[in-house]
Amino acid sequence: MHDTIRILRLDASANPTDSSSRKLGDHLHRQITQSHSSVETRERDLNRNLSFIDSHWIAANFTTREARAAAQTDRLAFSDELIEELKWSDHIVLTTPMYNFSIPATLKAWIDLVCRAGVTFRYTDNGPEGLLDGKSVDIVVTTGGVPMDSPLDFVSGYLRQVFTFIGINKVSIVAADQMNVDSDASFNRAMEQINQHYPAVEARRLT
Repeated sequence: MHDTIRILRLDASANPTDSSSRKLGDHLHRQITQSHSSVETRERDLNRNLSFIDSHWIAANFTTREARAAAQTDRLAFSDELIEELKWSDHIVLTTPMYNFSIPATLKAWIDLVCRAGVTFRYTDNGPEGLLDGKSVDIVVTTGGVPMDSPLDFVSGYLRQVFTFIGINKVSIVAADQMNVDSDASFNRAMEQINQHYPAVEARRLT
């Protein structure tokens, strides 16, 4: 057993009652939980109460903390909250479907809110440097007809880049792709990926 792990669970599907990505995320979460003696979890549904950046947000973000007006500080408060969740976590579990070859708009909104210069990354003479190192992320992706890692997959590579950009280099992707072809087979393959990556405690005790 390991020490306490702090998990940030993020769900992007717009169909919470019947989402394959969320169901796979639930199983993944359970498997991780069995591997640790103590787990703390924070959950966020990205389809609830998520705001998009606008001109006022951008102006506040590019104003130094010391020079911000009270209204600008308030405008960034939600972004600060999301970033604090990332900083708090040891491990992130993100579940998302592919919508029209890419990620849901709400997930893109979350990314825009947490990728902030001087907060989650900084510019150096050698290029951008992520500031959230020492963390890891599991990403569950479902697709209807697009094969994962194909030329039409604009999800997996993009999400890897986003997390690497803010300093999270340990990125694993579980894919249940082409579910419109054979949903059961695709779902079961993804479940097997999870089981191989996080074998159940009972099974490990027998080896």
